Amino acid sequence: MATMHDGFALESGDVGTPAGFKAYAAFAGIRYEGRPDMALIWSAKPAVFSGMFTTNSAEAAPVLVTREVALSGLSQAAIINSGNANAMTGAEGMDHARRMQGSLAEGLSIPPAFVAVASTGVIGVPLPMKRVLGGVEALVAQWQQGGDGDGKAAAEAILTTDTVTKALAARVQLAGGVVHIGMMAKGSGMIHPQMATMLAFFTTDAVIAKDSLDEMIHRVVDRSFHRVSVDGDPSTNDMVLCWANGLSSVAVADPPDRERFEAALTALAQAGARLIAKDGEGATRLLTVRVVGAVSEADAAQKARAAVRSSLVKSAVYGRDPNWGRVVAAVGAVGIRFDPSRVRLTMNGLTLLSDGRPWPFDERVASEAMNTDEVVFVLDLGSGQGTAEAWGCDLTERYVEINAHYRT
Repeated sequence: MATMHDGFALESGDVGTPAGFKAYAAFAGIRYEGRPDMALIWSAKPAVFSGMFTTNSAEAAPVLVTREVALSGLSQAAIINSGNANAMTGAEGMDHARRMQGSLAEGLSIPPAFVAVASTGVIGVPLPMKRVLGGVEALVAQWQQGGDGDGKAAAEAILTTDTVTKALAARVQLAGGVVHIGMMAKGSGMIHPQMATMLAFFTTDAVIAKDSLDEMIHRVVDRSFHRVSVDGDPSTNDMVLCWANGLSSVAVADPPDRERFEAALTALAQAGARLIAKDGEGATRLLTVRVVGAVSEADAAQKARAAVRSSLVKSAVYGRDPNWGRVVAAVGAVGIRFDPSRVRLTMNGLTLLSDGRPWPFDERVASEAMNTDEVVFVLDLGSGQGTAEAWGCDLTERYVEINAHYRT
């Protein structure tokens, strides 16, 4: 069912929804049994290409390779594997990433410089290249057979400890006609992005210039994936990539079009960010913190992100403990100082704090109010017009179990 907004709608779909894009999935047996673990995104023509990448110093080989593609500004395909991050693998890892790039380019008869590479999974283990190249071969064979591809299977193939696929699309009405945007993402653990999430891919059939797309992606990521934290650990492989192949022949040209297109792209990215937070490893609840009344949007975002990152806040949400002091303490530890006497805090609509003083509430009722799929804290600092929202999840015993035995 579509979710309507002013000039655009979010709806079911994936990276294969926009005109001229197809996605495929294959099983290579890299790490996970019984499900696809390699994916291909393909555009019918070279597309304007933009990307944002991890700022982690231990960046993975595929990040280094795909940075080069983003700098060139054109791409026609991406090869993606799960189960192995190809990170901290030295010169051998770079060779493996180049071989993935070159093998797909040869199969699709396009220049290697047009192929983006992405990997996710265990760090510090060489890629099993015989299996990986077999996966590339299987993906190329599907592409050669034609057909519509399978975007849903591709969204499954990029998962690691995720429990659900994360794919969606948007339909945008511009002055010259309708364009579409598709998205698929993955992320469940090691999520505290310093640019984006672990992996997110966007496709669009709109006509848009490289500089405009670059600027939009930076703003969109800052208002979506930059505001997610599952466990406070930034990844070595984070990237957000976007292709615009222009096959709709509808341009994102004048300011109203650019504003509407960016609003749709932001909404799609925020939906993906929420899906990642909700699917955090071991999570039972989505945690949303909305900070209003800050001195700026940037300050509000920093404070909201600190609260969803806090292990104490996350633990309280898991235990249905309306311990509002943890939220205030987390927010007060970062960014610009504020006057505590002006602060107001609500949780799922229930007032917990007003004018800097505890508000009388029934602990049992408050605890029951937290027995929902999403717990929303709204903190009003009373200091300005800055507003931002961040997303995380509760912290459970299951998170420890998953990560204690991730390799073993």
